[in-house]
Amino acid sequence: MQPKTKIFSAVLSACCLFPYQLASAAEDYREGINMPVGVTEISRSTYDLHMLITIICALIGVVVYGVLIWSLVKYRKSKGAKAADFHESTTIEIVWTLIPILILVAMAIPSTGVLRQIYDASESEMDILITGYQWRWQYSYLDDEGEEVSFFSNLATTDDQINGLDEKSENYLLEVDQPLVIPVDTKVRFLLTAADVIHSWWVPDFAVKKDAIPGFINESWVIVEETGTYRGQCTELCGQDHGFMPVVVEVVEQEEFDRWYAERQEEAAAIAELVNQEWTMESLVAQGETVYRTFCMACHQQNGQGLPPAFPALTGSPLTNGPIEDHIDVVLNGAPGTAMAAFGGQLNEVDLAAVITYERNALGNSVGDMVTPAEIFQIQSESE
Repeated sequence: MQPKTKIFSAVLSACCLFPYQLASAAEDYREGINMPVGVTEISRSTYDLHMLITIICALIGVVVYGVLIWSLVKYRKSKGAKAADFHESTTIEIVWTLIPILILVAMAIPSTGVLRQIYDASESEMDILITGYQWRWQYSYLDDEGEEVSFFSNLATTDDQINGLDEKSENYLLEVDQPLVIPVDTKVRFLLTAADVIHSWWVPDFAVKKDAIPGFINESWVIVEETGTYRGQCTELCGQDHGFMPVVVEVVEQEEFDRWYAERQEEAAAIAELVNQEWTMESLVAQGETVYRTFCMACHQQNGQGLPPAFPALTGSPLTNGPIEDHIDVVLNGAPGTAMAAFGGQLNEVDLAAVITYERNALGNSVGDMVTPAEIFQIQSESE
């Protein structure tokens, strides 16, 4: 084959493949680099607005830099061009003031429509309170009927994956032990707050990103049109484990949600019954180990040695080896001026009694005493 024929064939092949390569690149951009279209009406409106504004900004850039480059080439000094000698031009000043105003108004009209949609959380069919903690989310379904359904959603990625001792999973740092579950095609209102520092609840496919601020209630809403699993993260720097605070939402059919919700109500009722159950130290320690690994290990470490001075050791500590009343008070109410949070509102009576008993009789400690869920319930009732 002649060199010219080879070149012609290569060019022809490239031209034929170019549309497919362009389409592939566009798809990669849309799915990878660009924001997702999402699965809600709001997410699609947000995406369309984002693309509209991006195109407008790109056109402005092309026009401005096009004129600039053309002027530099057309009126360069080497061609003998000389700058005009004038002090001011009222016409030019009016033009370059009116054009940006018209552009901003044109951008504001569709933006206002989308913002009105985003902030209209009225007529919701379900309300969920989302509370941010370091470093987990609490979901509470606000329903007056039956037992309250409330639970914590914690990172489920293993320590071995985080420490590089095991192969990272597909959803590394984006998997939880208990996801938020909502029904499809239902308007769900989210009420967001925080118990310690500022967090931010973000699910890209919902186009929902709202700050959770201590002492304030923010609201957002969503109607998800497709079932599936949707993932997000906390997007507000909230401490050392900020990157370990994922959001996972399971969207299911209404019938499946009703079954799940009934099961959670039954579990809540069962926990209430466990408060008055007879507990042994062995059973509390076994339960407490699970609670400790979920809620305490990040700060106080697996072996109880902590990370002094911010996170003191529990092994041999005067707190865990001293009067149990002081230990209970710190776990329930926290320690002002330190990183120790109050867990009285985060854990149920069974888990509180279990983790306190575990800390006093494990991690190198052997005090030999225990506190029961019924005693925790009495202490909390007296403090209210």
